[in-house]
Amino acid sequence: MFCERCKSLLFPSEGKLVCRKCGSISESGQKSQVIKHKGKDRAIEVLGELSGTLPTADAECSRCGHNKAYWVLRQTRAADEPETRIFRCVKCGHSWREY
Repeated sequence: MFCERCKSLLFPSEGKLVCRKCGSISESGQKSQVIKHKGKDRAIEVLGELSGTLPTADAECSRCGHNKAYWVLRQTRAADEPETRIFRCVKCGHSWREY
């Protein structure tokens, strides 16, 4: 999401979306799903808001065995490498990825 004032990118902070440029706070931000990347000391927002608008796929969860999962594509490595497909189980919320 973008700041309504200065059009900069908003970042999640304490359950709200905050503009790092002008300090504007968006009250409409829902709690984001965040996954920490191993080897880095910062959190990376991966799936964003899970409001039922993400696409689903037939993928079996290794934790609960459910066969539906939300998915997104993210460029997690260099630009000349293929994207990473990240899944999140619809039932239990377990996340995994496919390269």
